[in-house]
Amino acid sequence: MAILNHNVEVLADKSALIERSRDIILDRIQTAIDSRGQFTIALSGGSTPKPLYEALSAQSLPWSKIHIFWGDERYVPATHQDSNQLMARQAWINKIEIPASNIHPMNTTGGDPQQDAEQHEVELRQFFQTTAEIPSFDLILLGMGDDGHTASLFPHTEALTVGDRLITVGNKDGQPRLTFTVPLINQARCVLFVVAGTNKRPALKQVFATQGDDAQYPSRLIQPQGELIWLLDQAAGGEL
Repeated sequence: MAILNHNVEVLADKSALIERSRDIILDRIQTAIDSRGQFTIALSGGSTPKPLYEALSAQSLPWSKIHIFWGDERYVPATHQDSNQLMARQAWINKIEIPASNIHPMNTTGGDPQQDAEQHEVELRQFFQTTAEIPSFDLILLGMGDDGHTASLFPHTEALTVGDRLITVGNKDGQPRLTFTVPLINQARCVLFVVAGTNKRPALKQVFATQGDDAQYPSRLIQPQGELIWLLDQAAGGEL
């Protein structure tokens, strides 16, 4: 399927990319709190969002009304250097006054990735107070790998086809990861891709192509019922 109803912005450099990302998140925080009394965000991992998290840590915000989740997580302890949770805590969460109950990480220490995925789904349904419907996050932040993957939805993996769950087990070179499913991501009020680097250009060309292979380039599957915003630096998006 072709990417539809998307807004693409190409920023001059990574600093401008981070600044624009911050401003969009701050705007959506205000809108959500004004409308529903709280803001729910799912974070991405990788190196690109780290300066964004650092920028958000410097803001004066109603942290008690903000709930932080993760869109995917490597199956390593939260103290491991590869943990998305650890990176976000060091860059952002540990620097702000936010209730511990507002932080909702994926458990990756149970020894059974599938069981931990099911447990996190239970936690999401309890938080959003829904048993059958797919909950709507206010904002899901995503990156994209140079292979076109997003979250832990990797090319030609079983996780891409999971339609009846909120959380599933992704697979990267035989290593399990917990990840939001495509239906959960697509239920978001806003999905914000933040992508940087010349190495992303070939995949972006395929992701935005009118005709393409969704299984080969999983980011094509992300078509939310709400906003879809792609923010690219010039290195990534200069040829689009």
